[in-house]
Amino acid sequence: MSIALYALAPRAKSRDELHKQLLKRGVESDIANAVLDSLELQGLLNDLEFAKLWSESRQRAKKLSKRVIAGELRTKGVSQDIINEVIEEIDDESEFNQAFTLAQRKYKSIAHLDPEVIYRRISGLLARKGYGHGICARIMRELTGVN
Repeated sequence: MSIALYALAPRAKSRDELHKQLLKRGVESDIANAVLDSLELQGLLNDLEFAKLWSESRQRAKKLSKRVIAGELRTKGVSQDIINEVIEEIDDESEFNQAFTLAQRKYKSIAHLDPEVIYRRISGLLARKGYGHGICARIMRELTGVN
């Protein structure tokens, strides 16, 4: 129990992350499951709350797309049902606004460059953050005023 509580101190974790950490520290699987069940009953371990917090944090700090956030949650062992629920809460317009703000900030620093270079750099930035070509094209039209 103390290993699990120390692991939860820095940040919330998914049940699967915590389970793997307990196994890595030498705790037997059935004991680890009992500890995790106890933590869930106490309200200290909740995959849905973890996923919501993770999603909000990654949107706010890293400006990541729904697709990338879903992939990160998948690697953290969150169930697909919970991922779907969390991703549905992110509406397309707020995702576009987030991408536009990110692109606008980049555009200000490279506006003096050749239009192809601008397009390549901004589309590369948005692609690394997980945004699709459709959003990138729409943003470039709005930033440059070209249809």
